[in-house]
Amino acid sequence: MSINSIFQFLVPKDKKFFPLFEQATTNLVILAETLHEAVNAPKDEREAYYRKIEELESIIEEIAHKTNLELSRNFITPFDREDIHALITAIDDVGDYLYGAANRMRLYQVEKITKSIRKMTEITLEACQLIQVAVVDLKDMNNLKGITDACKRINKLENKSDNVFDKAVADIFENETDAKNIIKYKEVLSALESAADKCKGVANVLESIAVKHS
Repeated sequence: MSINSIFQFLVPKDKKFFPLFEQATTNLVILAETLHEAVNAPKDEREAYYRKIEELESIIEEIAHKTNLELSRNFITPFDREDIHALITAIDDVGDYLYGAANRMRLYQVEKITKSIRKMTEITLEACQLIQVAVVDLKDMNNLKGITDACKRINKLENKSDNVFDKAVADIFENETDAKNIIKYKEVLSALESAADKCKGVANVLESIAVKHS
């Protein structure tokens, strides 16, 4: 057991880091929901969703900055410092790639949203919801099995996203004749696939923390 872990038994319950984690995951879920709503909305209504996504990504980025600032100010932390940094960075990465997917649709003026894009936003939304659940369980360390179960489900969702991505790209090359559209769709799909991969990155950090405290 690390010195930091021993100190956890001697200090008051954390009031700094877990609220920041919860704020980050709450905003991440809202961001993922907003993206899923955007791809299911009529094209003339999507701009409002894109603006909201941009705002949410900035909020998550600011929360990540505050978390790292708290790390520099606090000697005692609820778990290892490197794990706190890794967790908030991984959560921020998911937000970055979801925003990246939305921004590509916005900048490239993707009008027709494919079933594959909708499916991938649905997958990432579910993964983000599981991240939120696992972070709540992380707070008291009383439900480590719940954390590992959520992580397993996130990993399965990431594999599912890979399959959707591979099939979608194959379909684009087979059926799309406009080179510009091929580039547009592949860029959007790649960002969504990367977002799912970053969700798996969060799960890896969460599993690592759970193992250390089991």
